[in-house]
Amino acid sequence: MSLLTIDRLTVEHPGGVRAVQDVSLRLDTGRALVLLGESGSGKTTLARAVLGLPGRGTAVHGSIRLGDTELLGLPERELARVRGRRIGYVPQDPSATLDPLRRIGTQLAEVLRVHGLAATRREARAAAPPLLAAAGLPEPERAASAYPHELSGGLRQRAAIALAIACGPELLVADEPTTALDTLVRARILDLFTTLRTERGLALLLVTHDLSAAARIGDTVAVLADGRLAATGPAKELLSPAKGPGRTAGGEIKGPGDGGPALPAVGARRGVRAAPGPGAEPGATARDGSEPAAVPGPSFPGPLVPSPGEPSR
Repeated sequence: MSLLTIDRLTVEHPGGVRAVQDVSLRLDTGRALVLLGESGSGKTTLARAVLGLPGRGTAVHGSIRLGDTELLGLPERELARVRGRRIGYVPQDPSATLDPLRRIGTQLAEVLRVHGLAATRREARAAAPPLLAAAGLPEPERAASAYPHELSGGLRQRAAIALAIACGPELLVADEPTTALDTLVRARILDLFTTLRTERGLALLLVTHDLSAAARIGDTVAVLADGRLAATGPAKELLSPAKGPGRTAGGEIKGPGDGGPALPAVGARRGVRAAPGPGAEPGATARDGSEPAAVPGPSFPGPLVPSPGEPSR
């Protein structure tokens, strides 16, 4: 059974604007689904519908199931428990989830306490550095005691990822998480997502307009255009620069079904280059102030188990 099942999803904003129209997708545990498309294609709207945050006045029809749980129509109180605990969210700008006035470790500890995964404040604080190490921060103890503005952009994004995985979610939704990062840091963040999928069995729903990011993540790509599903299939086929399955002689992506209308290759007007193959290092060098090389940290510890008999503090 699929972890995430989206059936005939339609999202209509106030005024009758349909941002997503009759889209059906599947995502299995440990796999990645990349929502690829230009601005206004509906990919972010679809991701926010999965999070239960479609926007005020927005009508959502169809079905979104996480395992056996139907998310559409779920009361907000129950949705709030699903978000964070079963679904982690990584935004484009880490400041959307990181409080600038509080230390990183304190924020991680609070998430664990709110979701009942740490029995005491001390236990929650002690869990913060391992979480940051699992997200690839090279000095997790120092990062835990830092404020967000004291970290580079790449390290802030890793801290946001640590926050998203703190409760051991089943699904990670990442909305353009590498847009503001330089080439080298972007590659490291994308590789981190692959590591988390491998080690923790996380499913990843990645929203991007970047062909190189989609190629590096691999797995399944779903191309959206004007709110509709224009094409879907393995990344190595849809994103191949040469003619291959699902492409015309001109390198355009075909729509679903044999003989369907061709969709211009996403990103063609941007001149985006494909990412290097698995295991290859990107050719760019880091700029001054870029993220330092990450030291491999321990595996993500998962949900915390309260220590028997330990008093609350």
